[in-house]
Amino acid sequence: MLRFLPAPLRGVIATLMLISNTLLFCWPLFFGALIKAALPFTGARKVINHVMHRCAESWISVNKFWMDLVQPIQWDVQGLESVDMRHSYLITSNHQSWVDILVLQYQLNRKAPFLKFFLKQELIWVPVIGLCWWALEFPFMQRFSKEYLAKHPEKRGQDMLTTRKACERFKANPVSVFNFLEGTRFTEAKHEQQDSPFRYLLKPKAGGIAFVLDAMGDQLSALLNVTIHYPGGKPSFWDLLSGRIKKIVVRFDKMEIPAQFIGQSYDQSDEYRLAFQQWVNQLWEDKDAQLVRLHAEYPA
Repeated sequence: MLRFLPAPLRGVIATLMLISNTLLFCWPLFFGALIKAALPFTGARKVINHVMHRCAESWISVNKFWMDLVQPIQWDVQGLESVDMRHSYLITSNHQSWVDILVLQYQLNRKAPFLKFFLKQELIWVPVIGLCWWALEFPFMQRFSKEYLAKHPEKRGQDMLTTRKACERFKANPVSVFNFLEGTRFTEAKHEQQDSPFRYLLKPKAGGIAFVLDAMGDQLSALLNVTIHYPGGKPSFWDLLSGRIKKIVVRFDKMEIPAQFIGQSYDQSDEYRLAFQQWVNQLWEDKDAQLVRLHAEYPA
């Protein structure tokens, strides 16, 4: 354990381990992507994807190692025992920090099917890791402002098409499809700008998961609703690298997806869209209430 070292030095060591780990495992992913392009057969793609996912899981395992090395985090986790590798899940969580992603990977790695995140288009340009996400067929979403769509109406529905294409690829094997419903990290400025009705959350965006349920709802066995709380306050990624995070509280709530939301068209039925938004808002009200309780139980 490296707890005896100064936090900045631990951060440097963890950063070097993360970079080395990423550079080590990126090459099998790039090679696998090239083979898939050369052999676009269903059977070959299935085998190659399996190998690539195992590589990605090994990358996460090494990340778990350096996280434990710099500071053994005290985990308070409930609800994970009902998750397995045999079923596909739709997963969502509150979003406060880049640390959230590593928290989810730490807890779900090799306990649930490999996580596939919906990512902003510009993240493909993140050095090395952006190409890894591309090789692993993470869906990249291009966001357009209302002003842009008003000038370019032909771009409407672009995100829905991206979602449908991604979900078609996901149907071959069990998968965990992940989407941050808030669409961005929580900050007080964003909370105030939105005039969010929630205390610890931004307003949820229902469209993304609605399109997932439309495209592959029959394959998804449940919704895994995750709530993350940092008793020490919202951490930065450097806080994680330097071992400054002492405790993380995670709650997994496995929920049945209402049958009326399976295989429906979110963009073509006003009645369905309203009902779906009400369901999502109720999920967020419950999550906000849970965060209120967690903040009281685990104060900063």
